[in-house]
Amino acid sequence: MFEPAPWRLIVQTGYAAGRGLPGHCVDRPHLQPHSQGDVMATTKEYRLGEFTYPRGWFMIAESTELDTHKPLAVRFFGKDFALYRGRASGKVVLLDAYCPHMKTHLAAPNTTSYVILDGMGTNVEGDGIRCPYHAWRFGPDGKCDDIPYHQGEIPAAACVKSWQVVESLGAVWVWHDPEGGEPEWDHPSLPQWDNPAWVRPKWDHLGLLNQHPQEVVDNICDYGHLSPIHGSFVARFENEFRGHHAIQRQCGGHRTLVVAEGGVSAQLHTITTYHGPGLLMSVLTGMYEGVMLISHTPVDDGSVKVWHALVVHSPSKSAVATKTDQVEAAHFQQMALTAFVQDIEVWTHKAPCISGMFIPSDGAFMKARIWYKQFYNPRAKKREFLDQCEGVYVPRGIPPYTEVKSAA
Repeated sequence: MFEPAPWRLIVQTGYAAGRGLPGHCVDRPHLQPHSQGDVMATTKEYRLGEFTYPRGWFMIAESTELDTHKPLAVRFFGKDFALYRGRASGKVVLLDAYCPHMKTHLAAPNTTSYVILDGMGTNVEGDGIRCPYHAWRFGPDGKCDDIPYHQGEIPAAACVKSWQVVESLGAVWVWHDPEGGEPEWDHPSLPQWDNPAWVRPKWDHLGLLNQHPQEVVDNICDYGHLSPIHGSFVARFENEFRGHHAIQRQCGGHRTLVVAEGGVSAQLHTITTYHGPGLLMSVLTGMYEGVMLISHTPVDDGSVKVWHALVVHSPSKSAVATKTDQVEAAHFQQMALTAFVQDIEVWTHKAPCISGMFIPSDGAFMKARIWYKQFYNPRAKKREFLDQCEGVYVPRGIPPYTEVKSAA
C-alpha cells in the first residue's frame, strides 16, 4: 500500500521559480510533518450517511503529470490506483491498482523487473499495462488480454475495475459513485478555458490535508471568517442551495485581491459555487476578472488532497492573451493562493468540528451540512435532504447580495 507523504501541507505553486520539484515549497514555509498519532474525524463521526466517500466528480491529477511513459501510483477514496496515459491513443486510464493474480501493484515504482527493462523503462504497453511480476497485461477496460506463459483461455475473473475519467481544465477527473451509477451531472468544464482571451493556469499542488472534507465544504457558508482571516469588508452576502450546487454570493472590500486604482472593480465580487462535493468554482471580479478553481479529493477517511488554480481574463483586455498577460495572471493567482492558504493554515491545526456552536450571524452552516449529506447517501434519498435545505439564506445582520427591487 502506498501512503501519501506524511506532510500536512506542501505548496507547489504553478508559476513561481522552482516549479516541477516534487514537494518543493515555493515562497511558503514548510509545516512540520504530522504525528502518526494525530486524530482525524471520520465520515461516521460526522453522521453524514451510508457511504464513507461521496458521490461526484473529483480531481485526481494534473494532466501534465501524465505526460510521461510511466504509470502513476495514486491513492484516493481509501483505494490504490494505477493511473497512466495510453501510449497508443493518448487517453487517460485509471485502473484499480492490484493485479488479481497475486496482488502486485501495477503502477508502483519499479526499476528492476524485466517487464520494465524490456519495456524501456515502463510497463505501459499500447493502451494497456503489464504487471511487473508475471507480465499479465490488462487493457484500458481492465480485462486481462495476455498471459505470456499461458496457452489456455484467460479466466473472466482476471480483471481489475476500470474507472470513468475525463480530462478537462488541465486536470484528470474521475466519477466516483458508491452505487456504481452513471454521472449525475456533467464533468467539470469552463467556457473560458478555450477562450484565447483568458490565461490558462497551472495547478497549485497543496498536498495532503488531514481534515475531513466536511471542514473544507463548511467554508461555503462561513460569513463570519471573511474579515478576520481574509481581510474582507463584506457589504452583502447570501447562500443558495439548489440540487448539486451550493452557492455563495458576496461583495465588499478586500486587502489582497483588489487595488485602489486601475482594477476591474473597487470591490471584490465573488459568485462561488460547489459543483458537487469536490470542486469549487468562484467567478470573481476585483483586480482582474477571473475564475478560481479549488478542488479537494478524499484520500482516506478523514484526509483530502487539495489543488488550486485561477483562470484570468486578459489584464490588457486583448483578444488573445499576451505574454505580459500571462505574467500578470500568474501574479494574480499567487495572490489568490495567499488568500486560500489563510484557510488552509487554520484547517491544518484545528480540531474536528463535529457539532459546532453556530450562531445566527455565522451563516447557514446547518443547511450546508444537510446539502452535503446528499452525496453520502443513495440517490433515492437525495430529495429527502434537498427538501430540507434548498433556498436562499442570509446571515443575521448583513444585507443579501441579491438586492430586491422595490415595486414601482
